[in-house]
Parts: sequence; C-alpha cells; structure tokens
Amino acid sequence: MVLADYTASDFAWIALAAFLCLVGVGLLYALFRLGEMLGQTTKTIEHTEAELLPVISKGGETLDKVNRELDKVDVATDSALAAVQAADTAVRTVTSAVTYPVTKLAGLIAGLRSGVSSLWSGRDLDDAMETAREAAARREHDLAEDVAAADRP
Repeated sequence: MVLADYTASDFAWIALAAFLCLVGVGLLYALFRLGEMLGQTTKTIEHTEAELLPVISKGGETLDKVNRELDKVDVATDSALAAVQAADTAVRTVTSAVTYPVTKLAGLIAGLRSGVSSLWSGRDLDDAMETAREAAARREHDLAEDVAAADRP
C-alpha cells in the first residue's frame, strides 16, 4: 500500500490509535508509580504502627498511674476537708459556749462601772441601779451585735 492510497479518515484513525497507545503507556506508568507509592505507604504505616503501639501502651499505663495518684489526692483532700469542717464545728461550739458568759460578764462590768460612777456623782441608789441596768443592757446588746457581725462571711 502506498501512502497516496490512504484517505484523511485513515490518517485520523492512525492518529487516534497512536494517541490511545500513548495514553495507555502514560496510564501504565502512572499506575505503576501509584502502586509503588501505595507500597511505600503500607510500609510506612506498618513501621509507624510497630513503633507507636508501645508508646501508646506506655502512655495508657502512665495515665492509669496518674489516675491512681489523683484518687489518692482526692482521698487526702477529702480528709483535709473533714478536718477543717471538724475544726470549724469545734470553734463554733466553743464560741457559742463562751459568748453568753462573756456577754453577761461584760454587761456586769459595764453596769458596775456606770452604777458606781453614777452613785459617786451624787445620785441616789435607785438612779444608780437604773443607770447600771441600762449600761449593762446596752453593753450586752453591743457585744451581741459584734459577735453576730463576726459570724457573717
């Protein structure tokens, strides 16, 4: 067959066949490279898995140890909280037990001081007694307010 016997459509078919052969060779090369890359990826994943699993295992063990220590700290803080609450209860009990007698004693001293002062200033005994009662009541009331204010946070 001579070159002159070919028509334009024959040349188009030959060009298409050559193009498709080149595309096939290009795809073959690309798929070959993709296979190599997937092989390398598989090796990398296997290597990473082999090295990372012990690290993850050790990390889990460390986390378990940390949790055990935190449990111990939790028990210690609970014990400290109980001790603080017991001390607070004891202080409040002592405070309430001491407050009443101290209040009455402070009222008595204030009443005696005011009554004696009133008696020495020339008043009669009834006026001095009334002044003493008022001073004692006033001092007891003031002290009770001070104690109540101290109890508020």
